[in-house]
Amino acid sequence: MHHRATTSRRTLLTVTAAAAAAAATGVATPVRAADDRRLQQLISRMSLEEKVGQLFVSRVYGHSATAPDPADVDANLKEIGVRTAAELVGRYHVGGVIYFTWAHNTRDPHQIADLSNGIQRAGLAKPTPVPLLISTDQEHGIVARIGEPATLVPGAMALGAGGSRSDARRAARVAARELAAMGIRQNYAPVADVNVNPANPVIGVRSFGADPEAVAELVAAQVKGYQRAGVAATTKHFPGHGDTETDSHYGLPRINHTREQWEKLDAPPFRAAIAAGIDSIMTAHIVVPALDPAEEPATLSRPILTGILRERLGYDGVVVTDSLGMEGVRTKYGDARVPVLALQAGCDQLLNPPHLPTAWNAVLKAVQSGEISEARIEESILRILRLKAKLGLFREPYVTHEGVDRTVGSALHLATADRIAERTTTLLLNEGGLLPLDRRERPHLLVVGADPASPSGTTGPPTATLAAALTELGFTAAALSTGTAPSTAKIDDAVAAAAGKDAVVVGTYNVSATSTQRTLVSRLAATGVPVITVALRNPYDIARLSGQRATLAAYSWTDVELRAAARVIAGRARPGGRLPVPVQRADDPAQVLYPMGYGLTY
Repeated sequence: MHHRATTSRRTLLTVTAAAAAAAATGVATPVRAADDRRLQQLISRMSLEEKVGQLFVSRVYGHSATAPDPADVDANLKEIGVRTAAELVGRYHVGGVIYFTWAHNTRDPHQIADLSNGIQRAGLAKPTPVPLLISTDQEHGIVARIGEPATLVPGAMALGAGGSRSDARRAARVAARELAAMGIRQNYAPVADVNVNPANPVIGVRSFGADPEAVAELVAAQVKGYQRAGVAATTKHFPGHGDTETDSHYGLPRINHTREQWEKLDAPPFRAAIAAGIDSIMTAHIVVPALDPAEEPATLSRPILTGILRERLGYDGVVVTDSLGMEGVRTKYGDARVPVLALQAGCDQLLNPPHLPTAWNAVLKAVQSGEISEARIEESILRILRLKAKLGLFREPYVTHEGVDRTVGSALHLATADRIAERTTTLLLNEGGLLPLDRRERPHLLVVGADPASPSGTTGPPTATLAAALTELGFTAAALSTGTAPSTAKIDDAVAAAAGKDAVVVGTYNVSATSTQRTLVSRLAATGVPVITVALRNPYDIARLSGQRATLAAYSWTDVELRAAARVIAGRARPGGRLPVPVQRADDPAQVLYPMGYGLTY
């Protein structure tokens, strides 16, 4: 047994030359035939159980690979059937692990690095040692699993507002360097969905915008930024999740684009990603009848994944499912059928099944029975191993605290994020030249508004963060949280607190036709105190508000974007953003209130 492990590891260490070249260029350089033969030899030494395991990317609870808290043990036993990450790797031979904040994987950078190293040690201690591909969703903006002291850069729609390919590439490079330093080598970003539907409940500001060609350019820029810094990028969600009014976490969305509309609206960013050498593409749990008349979810659709993605678009990289725990992929089939159908459709990596033992055993039985051939799963395993080789994981799977300290949250990275954020902040309204506010007389400000649940990258409620940033810039600013649905009492408190102030800053969040945030803004405006609104998420809020004198779109409520908004209010930075989506009139959506490309400056 020991001799087998040693021989296998020696073979792994030889799979380096073409992989190193590919990692250095960031382009999908074909692996040499000799390297492919070595990887195929490695596959031939795997047991069937090990082969099946390579297809799975699982969550696991705990901050340590070997010594989790008791609560983590209970969760792991219930959902996975193991106690620890090391046991997960040993029993199910998984090819990857995904990190989540709620799974207690991402407490701090040193802990993350240690967890990554522990997982890799478990993978390399097996009879057939193979490094793991560790992944996470670090899109930035409103979706991030790792917060401070890591650098949080502006999210996709903010970068769309900036419109700079170099900024998009630079942001991805910063993110990738920090992820790689912590042992995370696959990021489920960038989002390639074109957000043409303002009512989209799940994509929104996670998209670069509504212009397919502009989105395509920024997607390609981020692919290059991530991959040239040693992290596999993952464009998502194929074939395009931008025009839905259903969240696939909770239901099965249907997109009624014609084939021609899909080619024009949804396909360009994915084509651009493939041309840029994208390492992996994530599927969408959506139905698109024009692409698959059988109306299978795209994740389970052979016409979409094999017919279009593989054959028509010519993509031969890794295809990863969106989470198999989402309702969108579970509405038609049971959890034992979904992973089998996903493989038959053309997927390679099976991400985060709700109950790993059920999914793993279902695939094993499907191969044993001949429903799926062993040759078919070996095709997927070869793609996965090629990616691991390209990333250099066979040569050096481990990271160090020294590397974390040099890289994560470095002064250069933080300054880069701040400068990019200034170029994304968008000024939509500035009546009478209210902004920038004059700081010379140290005016008194009140900051009120929504304090939505904090994503990683926030140190506290947005009202408090924005007030603190304004105070640091020379104002006297007090914070008062009124919430996303302010009550009459909260609105009364805000109106009373506004008395004697020189201006009120209101953070708004997804303002609807019935939202009491509208009442908050109008009543504050009626006091005569100038009101400045800051859209903390979707830029569409302005269409449903009245009475404000100035409006900024920040596209997220992470600290980096709130600090940039404060600097714009104070005149320390000029607003550089332009709307990457149109804002329609609330009373007549056929009419555009602010077109794409709109933005003021001073």
